[in-house]
Order: sequence, then C-alpha cells, then structure tokens
Amino acid sequence: MFVISIPALQRNTSILREVREQSGARLVLALKGFSCWKAFPHISADLDGCCASGLWEGLLAHDHFKKHVVTYSPAYDDEDVAALCEFTDHLDFNSLSQWFRFRERIMAHPRFISGEMKCGLRVNPEHSTGETAIYDPCIPGSRLGITADQLKGADLTGLSGLHFHTLCEQNSDDLETTLAAVEEKFGHLLRSDQFTYLNMGGGHWITKPFYDREKLVGLVREAREKYDVEVWLEPGEAIAIHTGVLRATVMDVFESAGHKLAILSISATAHMPDVLEMPYRPDVFLVERSADFSPHLPVPAVTFAGESYVPAAEEGEHLYRLGGPTCLAGDLIGDFAFPRPLETGDVLVFDDMAHYTMVKTTTFNGVKHPPIVLQHGDGTLETIREFGYPDFRDRLS
Repeated sequence: MFVISIPALQRNTSILREVREQSGARLVLALKGFSCWKAFPHISADLDGCCASGLWEGLLAHDHFKKHVVTYSPAYDDEDVAALCEFTDHLDFNSLSQWFRFRERIMAHPRFISGEMKCGLRVNPEHSTGETAIYDPCIPGSRLGITADQLKGADLTGLSGLHFHTLCEQNSDDLETTLAAVEEKFGHLLRSDQFTYLNMGGGHWITKPFYDREKLVGLVREAREKYDVEVWLEPGEAIAIHTGVLRATVMDVFESAGHKLAILSISATAHMPDVLEMPYRPDVFLVERSADFSPHLPVPAVTFAGESYVPAAEEGEHLYRLGGPTCLAGDLIGDFAFPRPLETGDVLVFDDMAHYTMVKTTTFNGVKHPPIVLQHGDGTLETIREFGYPDFRDRLS
C-alpha cells in the first residue's frame, strides 16, 4: 500500500511558508508531482494554490484546493480554453501560434476584462543546467517554451506574464544562472509596464536539507524589485518529497542463472514507473518485528509502531534482484542486499514514493493496485482509496 505521512507533508509546507513570507513569492503545488487531493486540507493554508498541466488538473485544483489556479499546457483545444476561462487565474501558453489562435475569445471573456484571469507565455531561456536530456526543456529543438528570437517583432497584446520552467531537482545556484539568461533575453519585456508576473516554474529542491533557501529568497526579492512583478514558484517534488512509502510483500523467492530473485506484490512499471523512467535507485527497507530496533539506523518516511527497519545495501551475501508480478521482462527495481535471506511473506518498504508515483500508476497487466492510505499525526491510518477489479475492467470500457 501507499502510505502518505500528513506530518511529513506539513513539515515541507511549513518550510515553503517561511520562504513565501521572507521572499514575497507566491507558491503553488504542482499537481503533476502530487495530486492526492484528500491531503489538500492539511497543507492548503501554507500555499497559495495549485499549478495545473491542463484542464483536468485545473478542475481538481479548483474543486478541491479552492485557491489560486495557475494553468500551463504545451497545447490547448477549444474545449480546454472554454472551460479554463471559467475558473483559472493564470492561463499560460507555450507558443505564439496557440496564443494567437485563442487570443480574441479570451480577451473578450468577462473574467479577462475584469482582471480575474491573466495570460502569460512560456519562454525558453536556452540555458541548460541539468544533466539528463529528457528533463531539459532548453535543449535545441525543445517543444517547451518560445525563444527570444521567435519573439522578435511579435504582437504581445493581451499577455501580462512570462513563465519559464528549466530546473529538475536542483539548487538555487542553478536558478541564479537561469535568471541571468532570462534577464539577457527577456529582461526588456519584464521591465515594461505590460508584464506584471514572472513564473519561475518548478524543479526547486527547496525542502532538501542542503538547499540554499537564503539564496532563493534573495533571488526572488531581487526579481520582484528589478521588474516590479509578482513572482510565482511551482514546487511539486519539494512538497511531497520524503513524505510517503510503498509497502510490498515478497510473493516468491527463487534462483536463476546464479541470481537470487524476489517477486513482489508491487510493480515498477505499474506502481512506481519513475524508477524506470528517471531512472533512479530507491531506498529499500526490510521490515523486522524486533525489540532490538536501533534508533541510529535510517528509517523510511513512514514508520509503524513495533516495526524495525533494516536498510538494504548495494552489495552483500544476500543479494536479490527485485521484480514485479507483471509479464514485462524489464519490470525490475534493481539488485539489493539484505542482512538475511528473504522469505515469502516478508515486507519491504520503498521510501519516498509520494511524488511522481501515484500520479503515474496504471493497472497494466491487471496487477492489483495498492490502496492509498494517510497516516495522521497521532499515528492513525485512514484508507482513502482502495482498488478492485471494476477499476481495471471499467478503465477501457
């Protein structure tokens, strides 16, 4: 099952609240990273709203977060724009062709005329700071954002915001160099009276212990003063990082060609695809019921009373290749060493599974989908969603 810690979420959002107060930035939850709406009431007071990647996320934010909605998508259709105009507060576009297609009807909408809805344009500062190309929107030929050259001589009537999103799990020094590129290419627009907000997107690891929040506060203040704009940040992972786990049961243990294998009740491809897509190696713990639990051992984000958690290592005598119950040959989580041989019925805990997990899960191969549970401050568990055969059956009918 997926277990999300409400206190851990609140620990993260309290850090973000401090950043808001010190910098004057507006902070919104990126639903693409975490959209478990039953948790929204526990964190909404610390945030200004949500950013949505399209109509459905926008509706979720509007219906359940009930605060500011910032919407950006690489492309909209007529139905999207008609619906979004009724409730979104920011509607940001990816290209001039999309903006020109919808500009006339948007500018005639009562919410635009009254100022309730503002429109912006995503820009590409062409400044790469990451190491993985699949997460870099500044690569040549990127489909995300418009470059400075493409903006030359364009009629920008109706736009009042600029939006960039170039970071992925990065510190504020990368934001600093990105802002220098934004100033070089788009500073003249931001200094004009036309533009009133600057959205710096997500990818900021604000709640990580090593993150330089003092620098972030300074950068936001500087941008607000330099351009006289409202600054928006869209952390997603920073809100849900280190707040949840996925608990799995060992279903079978056997050997093949000299490798020890363990088949689990959860699947990498169906239940935590970022392990394959990112890719990355998750932290795994073996659950032992023992009174000899050492408080000096690392523990997962969510713990249960009476359980001891032994972290897996990269190498060791009892090395197992962990895999899921699907027929996909590549449904593998990785090789992990444990302090003893694994047995059928053992429980393993995969840490940090609240962000970019539940938002991507599927019912591929008809594997059972884990229930979703909230753990409250007093330790009580609230099951907010269970899945059954009808969820699989009805998905494509």
